[in-house]
Amino acid sequence: MRHLLRLLSLFILSLALAACAPPAAPKLDLKGTDMSDTQLGGDFSLTDHQGRPRKLSDFSGKVVALFFGYTHCPDVCPTTMLEYATVMKKLGADADKVQVLFVTVDPERDTTAVLAGYVPHFDPRFVGLTGSTAQIEQVKSAYKVVAQKVAVPGGAYTVDHSAGSYLFDKSGKLRVYEAYATPADSLTHDIRQLLR
Repeated sequence: MRHLLRLLSLFILSLALAACAPPAAPKLDLKGTDMSDTQLGGDFSLTDHQGRPRKLSDFSGKVVALFFGYTHCPDVCPTTMLEYATVMKKLGADADKVQVLFVTVDPERDTTAVLAGYVPHFDPRFVGLTGSTAQIEQVKSAYKVVAQKVAVPGGAYTVDHSAGSYLFDKSGKLRVYEAYATPADSLTHDIRQLLR
């Protein structure tokens, strides 16, 4: 009898714990890679292109697209930013529920003034973020972003860097990784999934 009562109490406890567990994220029909089960990333604090401190969590309630790049990039960064600008047009009124964040991997050159002349050029709602080298390194590490300076003739440099972007749902949870050169139609599809 004691054994039966113990089993019954364990069963009731397991039901109670299951009821308290956070609900699983709904399954999405994605074009990108589902990141819902990863522990990658997290909140961070940087400075926006208007000189204001900003956290990722400030954009809770919106779908966030997070991209790492630099303003002197000759190809990958402007191409990706143009894709997201196209996405915003495709979303119509829903674009106001989306926030694109551009985090520089080149804080030496990408001051707030430089970002202010670059990021809003693609869409005035886009936000450029910079910080100290230590701050940028911390965010890059959290999101497994690789960036390395490459010297070019004349003493200048370019930066080889990870080229994908991340999508977060309205609760601030990382949900999707979008590879470089994902077309705007696919990005729009995945963002609409997160807006549901």
